[in-house]
Amino acid sequence: MTTTIDAPRSPYARTAKKRGANWEKWGWIYMRVSGVLLVVLIFGHLFVNLMIGEGINRLNFAFVAGKLANPFWQIWDVTMLWLALIHGGNGMRTLVNDYATNRTSRGILKYAILAAVVILIVLGTLVVFTFDACPAGAPADLLPSFCSSL
Repeated sequence: MTTTIDAPRSPYARTAKKRGANWEKWGWIYMRVSGVLLVVLIFGHLFVNLMIGEGINRLNFAFVAGKLANPFWQIWDVTMLWLALIHGGNGMRTLVNDYATNRTSRGILKYAILAAVVILIVLGTLVVFTFDACPAGAPADLLPSFCSSL
């Protein structure tokens, strides 16, 4: 007859729940939602630019200027820019958290990623919304058709 002796167990104690938002969970959710939206936005962008009409042969300054003069395409491009940069920045933040072992270097790298994302979002948004589709002194054959009526 064998008897087993159970090791003494310490009682399970629940830890207090953290207050505030669970940023890791929201970052994980953002990556999934933004990834799906980016697939739609990017393939829509590629389809309109490369497949409709004359395809790649019509890509020139006039085509881009005409698109950037349209509020629909401005919003489309800025949405794509913001989602892609924040998505990429969040992915880089995750890599830094996983592979940077020193707390100081991890903090420096995460602030560098944040600075790069913010600077690129600001510059890209400014370019989209302040783009001059009809620059003075440009050859008329390179400008969109609506510039000649100004």
